[in-house]
Amino acid sequence: MTITWFGQSCFRLEAKEGSVLIDPFSKELGLKPPRIKDEVILVTHQHADHNNIADANPEAFIIQNPGEYENHGIAIRGIQSFHDNKEGTERGLNTIYVLKAEEMNICHLGDLGHVLTDHQIEDIGDVDILMIPVGGTYTIDAKTAVEVINQIEPKIVIPMHYKVSGLNSPLDGPEKFVKELGLTPEKFEKYKINKKSLPAEETKLVMFNI
Repeated sequence: MTITWFGQSCFRLEAKEGSVLIDPFSKELGLKPPRIKDEVILVTHQHADHNNIADANPEAFIIQNPGEYENHGIAIRGIQSFHDNKEGTERGLNTIYVLKAEEMNICHLGDLGHVLTDHQIEDIGDVDILMIPVGGTYTIDAKTAVEVINQIEPKIVIPMHYKVSGLNSPLDGPEKFVKELGLTPEKFEKYKINKKSLPAEETKLVMFNI
């Protein structure tokens, strides 16, 4: 599987089963948006920096709500959560997605705004690769992100939704999170991973150069 990060919460997962794009954004965000060519598109919530599906292929399989789905042999589970720590009263709902492709479990937390409940942890299950927001302001911050990582115990952590060059959003950079987590990141342009190369014991921190 090849994982590409475009900034904010937008990832492309290119697996043997097919290509999945998560949380596409438009150029108004200040970053270069991805060209939408994927068979499956996931939207975690209806904010403009996460739901740009206007240019999607009409035949694309688009998921925007919690539930159980399958497409191109990729099993996808959407789990309801909140965009804030006040049960959605400030920023609304957020969908956590868990995907199974190439025999690996990938969890994308979207714009999660709170620590997970026991029920959510159970629904998420075992996670090989976790994509987690760390920039604060609109989501959990660095400290809370580490708490959520400890709840999930993934093999690989990929931080997202933090300040990068050009981004028109008042988020923290990744430095606080990296320090709080206490791991040295491995940095990539694109990250290639398969089941056999997953870390056996210690958690690995993966970050991207964009």
